[in-house]
Amino acid sequence: MSQTRTAGGAVSLGRHQRNCSICAHSQREEIEAAFIGWRSPAAIAEDFGLADRASVYRHAHALGLFAKRQRNIRAALERIIEKAGEVDVTASAVVAAVQAYSKINAAGQWIDRTEQVSLNDLFDRMSTAELEEYAQSGTLPKWFEATTVGATEGDSPE
Repeated sequence: MSQTRTAGGAVSLGRHQRNCSICAHSQREEIEAAFIGWRSPAAIAEDFGLADRASVYRHAHALGLFAKRQRNIRAALERIIEKAGEVDVTASAVVAAVQAYSKINAAGQWIDRTEQVSLNDLFDRMSTAELEEYAQSGTLPKWFEATTVGATEGDSPE
């Protein structure tokens, strides 16, 4: 089925709904949830008795489901992580999926966490002996790692 577009290029929702097998399907909500949950359109078509995966894509496009699916990237990553023990995957693939998962918030937004260290504050905290050691060898004091690697302000030894 071809989509009729309005003058602005958008899909005519009324025509889509009249001709769409998914809009008329008794399990429409489940089909849409499966798509948003990153199920394969081919698998959705097969599981729900649809003509082909193209009908799933047409429906998703007409109803704006791609944006919802993109915001739900965590679901796709969860599926990969859950399957890690059941299929042959490399350790790096699992680690990459876990890292990606940890950077996506509940709204589906990618959040890069950054740490900033003020060198002025660091040098102010160092003793004369620590400053001399740093100047000679580039070695930072032991307490520096404890305060910067995974520590929050309340966890700092100082």
